[in-house]
Amino acid sequence: MTFGEQPAYLRVASDLREKIANGSLPPHTRLPSQARIREEYGVSDTVALEARKVLMAEGLVEGRSGSGTYVRERPVPRRIARSGYRPASGASPFRQEQAAEGARGTWESRSEQEPASAEVAERLGIEPGERVMRTRYVYRDGGEPMMVSTSWEPLAVTGRTPVMLPEEGPLGGCGVVERMAAIDVVVDNVVEEVGARPGLAEELLALGGVPGHVVMVVERTYYASGRAVETADVVVPADRYRIAYHLPVR
Repeated sequence: MTFGEQPAYLRVASDLREKIANGSLPPHTRLPSQARIREEYGVSDTVALEARKVLMAEGLVEGRSGSGTYVRERPVPRRIARSGYRPASGASPFRQEQAAEGARGTWESRSEQEPASAEVAERLGIEPGERVMRTRYVYRDGGEPMMVSTSWEPLAVTGRTPVMLPEEGPLGGCGVVERMAAIDVVVDNVVEEVGARPGLAEELLALGGVPGHVVMVVERTYYASGRAVETADVVVPADRYRIAYHLPVR
């Protein structure tokens, strides 16, 4: 094989990736051994090993202790809908999506006070160390973990009010817009920035992923007259879900 200017291990990884994609190496098939790769492609053991590492980092194959490396079954990505439309019920985005898709969604949450980190403080426009209410969620669809989310609300806004705990009280679970309206804070804008990165260990543990898997992260912030009243990181496994936006035409 002629490798040209591209590193040899990337060319080997690309060829094996193509075989996985076209079904020549179907799910649960054992990947060719390091010796077999070396012989077939005329490369060194180091190149063969690095090519296998690339495929593992991409989540295409997985190692099984004492057995070898196998092609992973690739899930068909499912859609998570995001919408600029908010019904009169004031439901949270996840509850809207579950109702719209007819999904069997469940979630669990835990709230606790903490000092704002420098990053959270910057997003909320407050000083580092100011108290915030942090709420962590794990969302499931049919029992399968699909999304984890962490939100922060400045206690300067919600402290000592009936909506201080997002999932408790008379408006527990109603979503940021309706909860804030109950304390005369009118949310008039929301900004979402979508990016991708390797999942953190605790995120992948909650989502059932393995080290190296990529996640999509939606950084969401709600504003009232230019003041941030809630910011959140919504984390979704990139190999299992796609985020679809439905934006109203004004």
